[in-house]
Amino acid sequence: MQTSWFTSDTHFGHENVIKYSNRPFRDKWDMDDGIIENWNSKVKPGDIVYHVGDVFFCSQDRALSILDRLNGQIFLIMGNHDKTIRKSSALRGRFIKVCDYHEVTIEGQKIVLCHYPMMTWNQSGRGSWMLHGHCHGNLTYPYEAKIHDVGVDPNKYVPMSFDDIKKIMDKKAISVVDHHGRHED
Repeated sequence: MQTSWFTSDTHFGHENVIKYSNRPFRDKWDMDDGIIENWNSKVKPGDIVYHVGDVFFCSQDRALSILDRLNGQIFLIMGNHDKTIRKSSALRGRFIKVCDYHEVTIEGQKIVLCHYPMMTWNQSGRGSWMLHGHCHGNLTYPYEAKIHDVGVDPNKYVPMSFDDIKKIMDKKAISVVDHHGRHED
């Protein structure tokens, strides 16, 4: 059975993110190996992974060697540190899809994916989820909503399954902060 996974902000090859995000790794090599091991302990080869940006902070060759080690079919929603991928057709070709924003429906649940968190998103007033990265677990949401940071930092350096996120979202309220959802379109 194929599982859908979500993650963000792996920052493979980025030495300084260890300090900036207080990550429990000795150096970038230890971090890369640890996150790859955690990833592959969850994700099976046929699974789908939605990576919500900031995959690499390294050369194209190093990025390709890391991709060779990761299980799953990866969709990439680009982040601000994905400059190497933007410049490299070889890297872009290794992902199922590369885009800046993506919407997907899994088991009837609409999910909006963007590297950056949004205050409101498509069908937010009707229960759609907003999954993002970028904040490394440091964002306090201004109101209760079905939004979650899927980055590795707030999620024990492992991808989150659809079921993991569903358990979190089941405890959150639908918030209507604009006129959408108050009436039928």
